[in-house]
Amino acid sequence: MNKNQLINRIVKIVLYALVLLFFVWTAANGYYNKIFTDSETFFVLFGEHLLLVAVSSILAVIVALPLAVFVTRPKYRKFEWITSNIANLAQTVPSLAVLALMIGILGIGFTPAVFALFIYSVLPIFRNAVAGFNSIDTDMKDAGKGMGMTSSQIFWRIEVPNSSYAIIAGLRTAIVLNVGTAALAYYIGGGGLGVWIFTGINLFDNSFLLSGAVPVTLMAIGIDSLLAWLGRAVTPKGSKPPAMQAVD
Repeated sequence: MNKNQLINRIVKIVLYALVLLFFVWTAANGYYNKIFTDSETFFVLFGEHLLLVAVSSILAVIVALPLAVFVTRPKYRKFEWITSNIANLAQTVPSLAVLALMIGILGIGFTPAVFALFIYSVLPIFRNAVAGFNSIDTDMKDAGKGMGMTSSQIFWRIEVPNSSYAIIAGLRTAIVLNVGTAALAYYIGGGGLGVWIFTGINLFDNSFLLSGAVPVTLMAIGIDSLLAWLGRAVTPKGSKPPAMQAVD
């Protein structure tokens, strides 16, 4: 174990210890009692939050991935700059401003919240997918052609596996951002755990606040860890970054 690995491990241990102490302290003060005393409401809000994230993320994948494939084809590469700029523009608008805009167009409730989250999810997925497809070595594709592969076979057997790490990294970024941003759906009647978070802020009630914020945090960590494992599982060994190969 070299010096950098030792420092990295020590920092992780210290952070884990601090997080554990935080949970012990908050639990000892009864800040999670709301989850148990009003478990029915908690599970309803948790389900709403998860549904907001799931629907908006799936819609973003349906739009962003085909668009990334389209603009990375040689024939249509000229459209990459305009699609990238449009996606970047959508990401620069503050999340509350997007929610306010959706109220004017779609009203209040679940639908405008999903659409706002969808807009915020497109850029990370699109940008990473484009970077992944553009990073494929031309010699690999030429080798595939030399072996008699069709364009479809080259795409599915060479491009997709070798760009999977970048694509999943974009998914991780988009979904984790969505988990946190979905709390703002409270402001437009979209439901979710933001109801308890902002109720706690407004009432200066840590029980409401932490009973909403901590599950959101754990949800984000869980989804990120799951996608990180998926990235390691589906990425070909030769395409993995050195840090991932060291873990494996």
